[in-house]
Amino acid sequence: MKTSDFDYNLPEELIAQTPIEPRDHSRLLVYDRETQEVSHRHFYDVTDYLKQGDVLVLNETKVLPARLYGKKRGTGTDFEFLLLKRLKLDVWEAIMRPGKKLKPGGWVDFGGDLCAELLCKKEDGVCEVRFRYDGVFEELLDKYGNMPLPPYITKRLERKERYQTVYAKEDGSAAAPTAGLHFTPELLDKIEGMGVTVVKILLHVGLGTFRPMKEETVEEHVMHSEYYSVSPQAAETVKAAKREGRLVVGMGTTSV
Repeated sequence: MKTSDFDYNLPEELIAQTPIEPRDHSRLLVYDRETQEVSHRHFYDVTDYLKQGDVLVLNETKVLPARLYGKKRGTGTDFEFLLLKRLKLDVWEAIMRPGKKLKPGGWVDFGGDLCAELLCKKEDGVCEVRFRYDGVFEELLDKYGNMPLPPYITKRLERKERYQTVYAKEDGSAAAPTAGLHFTPELLDKIEGMGVTVVKILLHVGLGTFRPMKEETVEEHVMHSEYYSVSPQAAETVKAAKREGRLVVGMGTTSV
């Protein structure tokens, strides 16, 4: 299967740059597989497609403000780090740009109380860095870090929480499970009040969401691993619904 089979044109003027308020007023396209009809709704209309006994599966991962901008110690060269995965207490796997202007042992300063040493370079632009800091690392990451918005979003995000789902719980993602961004607490309460069972699972979005597929065929592409966790209770709830012919809705590709 050729990767070029998936090419399509998406005009820039049709890419939303700012989130709508309230969240559930985003537009919703509905495709009926039986009639092949397309209708245009709003996300709050999702309740029209759920009923008592259905199961809704949500990914409760939380996005880290994982994009850091700093300067190389000694030269002042601008650097960008995108944190991917915590390997040890102060050691992270990251993508570094520019990739050739810092050698192992070099330092980048992000602020007076946060800096990082390049430990080693791996394949495909990935590296390992060790952080040095004064204070609590998570607080400093929140202070200096930026949300890792996709490259086609060019406008600055005013509030970091808009790139989180309202049910985000466990820190660890390098990008949001975007399909769930449109839920509000009120909409979730309404769905549960209808008798829909809401199940929480966890998958931390990693490097694969940023890496383009450079190979000519899909089969040659090497996927980057991602951490996930599904509790026995969640698994049994989903399996029971499938056995009984009830609808199971995975909210977005990470939940699927």
